[in-house]
Amino acid sequence: MICGAVGPPATKSSATILAGDALLTIAFEIVSRTKPARHYNTSALLREISVAAGSQKLIAGQVADLEAEGKDVKRDQLKFIHENKTAAILKSSVRLGAMSANADARKLSAITRFGQRLGLAFQIIDDILDVTQTSEILGKSAGKDVAAKKATYPAVIGLEESRAEARHLTRQAHNALSVFSGSDAQPLHVLANYLLEREY
Repeated sequence: MICGAVGPPATKSSATILAGDALLTIAFEIVSRTKPARHYNTSALLREISVAAGSQKLIAGQVADLEAEGKDVKRDQLKFIHENKTAAILKSSVRLGAMSANADARKLSAITRFGQRLGLAFQIIDDILDVTQTSEILGKSAGKDVAAKKATYPAVIGLEESRAEARHLTRQAHNALSVFSGSDAQPLHVLANYLLEREY
């Protein structure tokens, strides 16, 4: 507890929120210190984070996620939620890397497609693990999505179809990288496979 602070000790939930706030703030600090690339100045990089974490993406998706709890959610609604939460953040992360490396428009477009597909696949796997793994393996409470009646892929389309969708999206992510030559995109291919096969 910070010296001089007034009030009850922080709960686990509030500590998690504070950690998220700190990480987001650090992201802006790190970007503000980067050396601008020839095609992308510091303002462009800061705008990338601002949009992904702001009301147009992350917040919009989070609001939709909260509003969907306990309701009969359609597949397109579920896709909207995850495209504007996990996928938006992952897409922005890989775009920032490409922009920092001064990627041309064609390669940035490919990276954008890769990040969007990877983000959706990541979230589907996360949804699957919540209902198939134990809390000990996950390192967090298993079954919390079901308990909260959250809109998840297994809940909307079933477990096996969710697995098939994650594989399909991962293939699309791999295909998006075809514009890169040689082993330039190899770390991204490895990342996509790792996220698909992860068990926690």
